Amino acid sequence: MANSPTDLPEPQFFDSFDGERIAWREAGQGRPVVLIHGYFSNAYTNWIRYGHAKRIAESGFRVIMPDLRGHGDSATPHDASAYPPDALMRDGMALIAHLGLSDYDLGGYSLGARTTVRMLANGAAPRRVIVSGMGLEGLLHTAGRGDYFRHVLTSLGSFQRGSSEWMTEAFLKTTNGDPQALLHILDTFVDTPRDDIAAIRQPVLVASGVEDQDNGSSEALAELLPDGRYVEVPGNHMSAVTKPELGEAIARFLSA
Repeated sequence: MANSPTDLPEPQFFDSFDGERIAWREAGQGRPVVLIHGYFSNAYTNWIRYGHAKRIAESGFRVIMPDLRGHGDSATPHDASAYPPDALMRDGMALIAHLGLSDYDLGGYSLGARTTVRMLANGAAPRRVIVSGMGLEGLLHTAGRGDYFRHVLTSLGSFQRGSSEWMTEAFLKTTNGDPQALLHILDTFVDTPRDDIAAIRQPVLVASGVEDQDNGSSEALAELLPDGRYVEVPGNHMSAVTKPELGEAIARFLSA
């Protein structure tokens, strides 16, 4: 496993449902937990850079961290046909199958959390679930945030310094994201009906920054889930993922 919070494990690769190459990284040994990063991000930025993977691995887990299609070291095709609805969900299911996981935990941050819920709605059966950086509205109505990101990606370089859009573009630059591929990712978004969310029976950690309202109410999401546990961590949507409290909350939840 990585020896320090910022060590970067070598990527591994597999061919997904349509032949596109998907990368993943691992840290630690033990019970598998698959953690999926957010939009514009990658496994390193979301889970490794700030020590979350190391903290969880030290609790006895094999932390498996894919790069979403269109992100990081995974394929970033520019053909719209490579981004059908629910493509990210299908990539996640393909990774579970590729690794032969049958008893595992599953979670994500922001788009990774939405992808986790889509996987659950389509038959994924982890023992425990982490939904972080995501509220109820962000699952029920994906178009709203999609419109915001479409505006950012089609108007790069035009935003006032310090604005939300300017900060989002700055983050894109730090992760060396591919704007054309990321624009197509918006076409993969699929709403999850309220009844499907309410049917999730696994224990679910709903962790969110205390100032994060980007995807609606995380408390409302936890209340809808039969076994949802809401935990606040410091920060807003962009900063909460940098706080050690996020990795600590996930490690505690998985170890309980």
